[in-house]
Amino acid sequence: MNARHGIDATASSRHPPTTKLGRRSYVTTATATWVNREATAEELIPLIGKLHRENGVVLSIHGRSLVNKSVIELLKLHDFVSHIDGAPLNPAHSLELVRALAELNLGACSINIAALHKAHREAGSPELSMWLPEQLGSSVNHQGDQPKEQDVVLYGFGRIGRLLARILLERSSSPLGSGLNLRAVVVRKNGDQDLVKRASLLERDSVHGPFKGVIEVDEENSTIIANGVPVRFIYSSDPNTVDYTEYGINDALLVDNTGRWRDVPGLEQHLNRPGISRVLLTAPGKGDMKNIVFGVNDNVITDEDKILSAASCTTNAITPALKVLDDAYGVERGHVETVHAFTNDQNLIDNFHKGDRRGRSAVLNMVITETGAAKAVSKALPQLEGKLTGNAIRVPTPDVSMAILNVKLTKPAGSAEELNELFRRESIDGELRRQVGYSDSPEAVSTDFVGSRTAGVVDSLATVVTDDSAIVYVWYDNEFGYSCQVIRVLERMGGYDVPSYPAK
Repeated sequence: MNARHGIDATASSRHPPTTKLGRRSYVTTATATWVNREATAEELIPLIGKLHRENGVVLSIHGRSLVNKSVIELLKLHDFVSHIDGAPLNPAHSLELVRALAELNLGACSINIAALHKAHREAGSPELSMWLPEQLGSSVNHQGDQPKEQDVVLYGFGRIGRLLARILLERSSSPLGSGLNLRAVVVRKNGDQDLVKRASLLERDSVHGPFKGVIEVDEENSTIIANGVPVRFIYSSDPNTVDYTEYGINDALLVDNTGRWRDVPGLEQHLNRPGISRVLLTAPGKGDMKNIVFGVNDNVITDEDKILSAASCTTNAITPALKVLDDAYGVERGHVETVHAFTNDQNLIDNFHKGDRRGRSAVLNMVITETGAAKAVSKALPQLEGKLTGNAIRVPTPDVSMAILNVKLTKPAGSAEELNELFRRESIDGELRRQVGYSDSPEAVSTDFVGSRTAGVVDSLATVVTDDSAIVYVWYDNEFGYSCQVIRVLERMGGYDVPSYPAK
């Protein structure tokens, strides 16, 4: 068996063909190797946790965080590297690397250890104690440096609001702070058990699983305490009635995830309240409001921008992939067909709905509906203005959608293999690596992409290229992947920007 199938030649060479264990029983080389890998992962866990808690360092493998992972989850992530680099990452190599990182007194940063290990190997495997400081120069000996702190308020606590809360709370487990501090949630009160029920919805999710941590409810103070972080719930049905400074909140970023107001005059209601300095909308903005797709046009954000939109989940999924195509070959025109999971806007069973077709049962029907995502792409990529059309089909699944990009290119792409290699490389070390994922699995289906942190994942086995025409299939977690993009925009707005390594 070779490395791609999960057997590490380096690790297995430490064991004889059979190893005596307990009651004079014998295990195979494969089992002995697995036991060794488990032991190595167990050594990694406290080192990963300590770097996160004491240094604010987030270790990852190609965009997948290693913080708070179990032994099995760590080993699966090491094997996942084979889909990107052609062979799994040896946990023993990771352990050696992480031990060396722990000696550098690092400041807050993000480190892709798979990419760092690959760069080390390509450099000829020099002594880590000499090589690493050169790679991480701006973060070495900066332990204890406090990142810029920014209060965050969530206005609304639906599907996106709760996922934003989960991500923010996940990042708050380091005493150094995450930069973005979730302070409050504003909702309308729905009965005496409102806070208990909202805590339960945060703790349990039918799609995304249980909350990773401990949640307590302090009804007397209208507060949910999640992993030691108190989050005040403010009850209001009118944004004009809230004074956030009464709760010790100042200069906060407010995220409106209700979709109730989508223009500047509507969102200015938040901006005019004491304690709020900037507003981010989690829906396409109307009028002249800047629609931001992080990774593509976040460079247009200025300190003067007080109200911004994070666009839609579909716009976030397709725009990075279209940018890759446009940069490499040019896009003359195209059509985007979205196969989208049903949303709370639809009816569970047939009933009146003001929108066409959306009144029919979401769990029983495929429903053709409109989407503005294709036209909205031009707000992030002006050069594609008027070049894209789009339709959407809502389907009976609760999460993960697919966008099918059918485009005519200015110059031929050559072959599907050439186009796929372009996306594969982008997903590894391109400027859009946090937005563009890549899959080469012949068995991948929609549920495999639940929890994906990229804006979209190209399904390479579905790519079709004919001369100057290309069809690209992009999976996206329209809830969690989009929420990750929203958090990235928040970080930019709040001036929280820790370095990432290896540097591009």
